[in-house]
Amino acid sequence: MITFPFLDETQILFSYPENIDVALCIRHSLLFCAYEGELYAIIPEAQRLAALQLYNKLSLTYPIARLSQEGYENLYLKFLELKTDLDISKTAPANNEFIDEELSLVDFIKNSADLLTSEESAPIIKFVNTIFYQAIKRKASDIHIETHEKKGEVRFRIDGALIKHIDLDKNIIDLIISRIKVISGLDISEKRLPQDGRTQVKIAGKNLDVRVSVLPTYHGERVVLRLLMQAASIPSLRELGFDEKTTSEFEELLKYSHGIILVTGPTGSGKSTTLHSFLQQLASPEKNIISIEDPVEYDAPHVSQIAVNTKAGLTFAGGLRSILRQDPDIIMIGEIRDTETAHIAIQAAMTGHLVLSTLHTNNATAALTRLADMGIDKFLITSTLIGVLAQRLVRRLCPACKELIALSDADADDLKIAHGHTIAHPKGCVHCHYTGYQGRIAIGEFFMIDDSLRPLLKISDNDFEIREIMKSRGMQFLSNQLIALLLNHTTGLDEIIRVGVKEA
Repeated sequence: MITFPFLDETQILFSYPENIDVALCIRHSLLFCAYEGELYAIIPEAQRLAALQLYNKLSLTYPIARLSQEGYENLYLKFLELKTDLDISKTAPANNEFIDEELSLVDFIKNSADLLTSEESAPIIKFVNTIFYQAIKRKASDIHIETHEKKGEVRFRIDGALIKHIDLDKNIIDLIISRIKVISGLDISEKRLPQDGRTQVKIAGKNLDVRVSVLPTYHGERVVLRLLMQAASIPSLRELGFDEKTTSEFEELLKYSHGIILVTGPTGSGKSTTLHSFLQQLASPEKNIISIEDPVEYDAPHVSQIAVNTKAGLTFAGGLRSILRQDPDIIMIGEIRDTETAHIAIQAAMTGHLVLSTLHTNNATAALTRLADMGIDKFLITSTLIGVLAQRLVRRLCPACKELIALSDADADDLKIAHGHTIAHPKGCVHCHYTGYQGRIAIGEFFMIDDSLRPLLKISDNDFEIREIMKSRGMQFLSNQLIALLLNHTTGLDEIIRVGVKEA
């Protein structure tokens, strides 16, 4: 029986013949590496026959050698990463600018040059850090890693929409999920139950907080990573992107010393960012500002932040009671979710505190009926609530590739606007990663409650009546602003429907 020599894996370099089919070699367990300046074909003992058959079929002349089990597995991982990057190159647009935009995994592997971690890092660690780097580079808010029947998939949430980033072999996805569990302090062997964790990764010299959620599905686990923002990324009041009139109304609102300010909207509409912007506007050495959040999404300066921990018994309501004993001037509640939290927030506003919070409603005026549904008396709502902002984030069309089309009469009738308008349509180019959109703009309907309005609100019975009152006072609704963005070619028809032009 022919025996092949073992190579010292600490001395080998990753290399391969340029003209081979990488996927075919992986399938037959035939790998390659450089050792003392010469290229070797590597075969494993367990799949010796299949590897030799392919070696002979390809008429290769490289000397054959073996590695230890651990050395072979490490080399196998590098080949899997190479195959993944080659697959990306095949599916990406032919335009080289798009490919160059991405941090190339081939460069990581072939040159052993890791821009993000030390050279001693295992290949899968480099791979995971590359995903983080690419997500940050493309300004993603979330990374979705999903396991399907025959493959895995990585998607990024960019500007509020999920965009496919890469397809991966299923075993690579399993390795990625295991690595994420390790850095998040989760149980790597538990694959039957959901797990939640948090980690911090260092990318290009910057620390990034990441919230991790692992969920078992039929074909395997899936992971969602929320990239949490640093204090430096909290925008100022003027940088939020609202129009001048709304921004001026915010500044007037924040002069109040007590009362409740609410920001409403669906998940991902920028509510937490707006609240933290308000807090930074209010922060000063003379004020004691305390927040309770689930989770803490910004590491905010000048704010004492508490993270909800339901497993340990720390809820919004329980934490809020403790905050009131800390002599606060301003309280920020991440979300009013239940009746108990709503009652304590109302009491805090009545006793001289300024309370900021979020609420899940479709529009600004619905906040009144939502609080009433939670059992808060109407006279308490109208006497403590001073302002409600309902906001959305709308994707901007890419200025480099948007194209003008005629708005159909049917769509014009549906939107209740005149016929004959032209609108812009997303096309997709290298500048917007072929999505048709680039960046987002904030819109909001602002409902400020003053002394002249309170008597009217006390006698109105439903949200429709309140909206009619505000319409007569010149309040701009979300639907008006969405249609304006459509007609001035800032965004597209599909986007205003996605955001909710018919529900606003």
